[in-house]
Amino acid sequence: MATMWNFLCVVNANLFNSSSPFLPLRINSNSNLRFRFRRATITSMCVPEDDVVVVGYGMTTVDFLATVDSFPNPDDKVRTTSFKVQGGGNAGNALTCAARLGLKPKLISKVGDDSQGHAIINELQRDAVDTSFVLVSKGGSSAFSYVLIDNQTKTRTSIYTPAHPPMMPDDQSQSTLLSAFDEARLVYFDGLTTNTALFIAQEAARNKIPILVEAETAKEGMDELLKLADFAVCSARFPKAWTHASSIPSALVYMLLKLPNIKFVIVTLGEDGCLMLERSAKEVADTKEEDIDCFFKSLYERKDDSLAVPTCISSVVKKFRANGIGTVYGRFFLGTAERIPDCELIDTTGAGDAFIGAIIYAICKNMEPEKMLPFAAQVAAAKCRAMGARTGLPYLTDPCLAAYLR
Repeated sequence: MATMWNFLCVVNANLFNSSSPFLPLRINSNSNLRFRFRRATITSMCVPEDDVVVVGYGMTTVDFLATVDSFPNPDDKVRTTSFKVQGGGNAGNALTCAARLGLKPKLISKVGDDSQGHAIINELQRDAVDTSFVLVSKGGSSAFSYVLIDNQTKTRTSIYTPAHPPMMPDDQSQSTLLSAFDEARLVYFDGLTTNTALFIAQEAARNKIPILVEAETAKEGMDELLKLADFAVCSARFPKAWTHASSIPSALVYMLLKLPNIKFVIVTLGEDGCLMLERSAKEVADTKEEDIDCFFKSLYERKDDSLAVPTCISSVVKKFRANGIGTVYGRFFLGTAERIPDCELIDTTGAGDAFIGAIIYAICKNMEPEKMLPFAAQVAAAKCRAMGARTGLPYLTDPCLAAYLR
């Protein structure tokens, strides 16, 4: 095990000793090299659809991805079956996805002036992500992750090293933020660093730009950030950890009650799909209260397990009750994930980021939830068919997305 990590550390230290963003490809086979160059050519020809501008703030990294037959035990020595160096990070991945779907994203982030930072920026630019607002820290170091992909379980383990110095609120002036927000339809925050995110979100709120917050973990500052949000996408563990509710559906009721600005909350559940609670703008008179946990069970029973493609099961507007929490008027949705054959499932790294990138697109295109959730699930499934967070991200012209864009 130590030998493998030592090898990755040497790769990290020496792989980027050139200004060329394609230097990492020298470790791949010739076929991989040709593939990556073709991809860059295709990307450069992509023209954003309708020039819909979105802005994202958060993490962008270099990922060192190593695939092994099975995850090693302590003191084991294992061989990689494949290895790739690629851009990563929640915000970087989500905006790359949004760019491939035809939006015009701008990224607010910070990298070092090391060779990794230059490679991060060059890769984003090749995917038509505007990096004008990415700060390059003189003498700083860029963020990177070691990602170990288990071929047996199809899971991944990530070891993250943050950038130094981190982005601080005074790194961005008000005039710079106003320039970044120019014509923006939506501002997205990956929620990993809340102090600077809150400063930027407050400026977005003052300019009446809708805000999407990704919530992975309950941390200091997340309450204030979520209070500014119009939309939230949460990890499976976040709602119960943040609300202390007994179930995810009850936690969603709590979130809509505590966060009156939120229009909807989505919870991603991996291969089990997602749940969504959308606030109703109107209260329906004489509507019978429904216990949301009981209603979720009835909705789940309607799921057709024979279908491999993503689907969505929805309710009409109801008055949902969470015991000990309160009631809210809204619609409840159960979205399923694509059932990917084992032979096609390669890597789940960045699947959640792909899902959020697709949600960003769907919000900007005013997709109804019944179409938005299967669309986002399909985008995430396409990503899982290739190694790394970005290789498999589909373009808007991909035939697998055609059914959702009619």
